[in-house]
Amino acid sequence: MAYVVTETCIRCKYTDCVEVCPVDCFYEGENMLVIHPDECIDCGICQPECPADAIKADGEPGHGDWLAHNATFAAQWPNVTARLPPPPDADAWKDVAGKHSAFSPAPAAR
Repeated sequence: MAYVVTETCIRCKYTDCVEVCPVDCFYEGENMLVIHPDECIDCGICQPECPADAIKADGEPGHGDWLAHNATFAAQWPNVTARLPPPPDADAWKDVAGKHSAFSPAPAAR
């Protein structure tokens, strides 16, 4: 089991979680972060650090699709290992619902 980043991260992209991750398993896209499920050691340290409550255990109900999403994009995006400033409008997007269909990228064709 691993932790996954969910829809709530889209357009917020706080990196408090990255700062505490002992294995550097976060990857950064234009609108969100993801966790590489094969690198995550399931320690859970990142989950309480997320101001948007976007990190969930992949076994939690309703979060199964996010495991595939995180795996797909972790293979495409660059690794991020240090805390970065969030987008200027992150707080405005934190509680917005339905962001996935509007802002999440489609997986690249292989």
